[in-house]
Amino acid sequence: MNRALVVFGVASTVLLGGIAGASGAQAEPAPPGTLCSFNLSPPERVQVSGADMVTATLTPAGCAGAFRPYISMVCVQGADSAPQCTQARETDTAQVYTPYRPGATYTSSGRGLGTLFNDMTEPNWQLLGPFTAVL
Repeated sequence: MNRALVVFGVASTVLLGGIAGASGAQAEPAPPGTLCSFNLSPPERVQVSGADMVTATLTPAGCAGAFRPYISMVCVQGADSAPQCTQARETDTAQVYTPYRPGATYTSSGRGLGTLFNDMTEPNWQLLGPFTAVL
């Protein structure tokens, strides 16, 4: 009887250790205090259909365990204008544009949220930025 319990205990420990080790693999670790991580780009000048614009992006970078990206929100603001913001869902990249004014200062900021289930989000947004550039 004792031998069966010892074998069961060893087998359970090995099985649980294998499951824990397998679930720890991910492309990039999430920052402390968050379950998903995101990358924010600094503002940059681009051409869109022949017009000069300023853009910024927010891209999901990885999540811990079974969590996955849920919402990415990015904003870009010129020195004398209202912020322009947009959002994307799941693994899509959020990208925003605002008109370009030569010599103006632009700021990008963003936030990302992870989820385990579609109706249950991680309570902590990962706040990113601000990045500022004179373009």
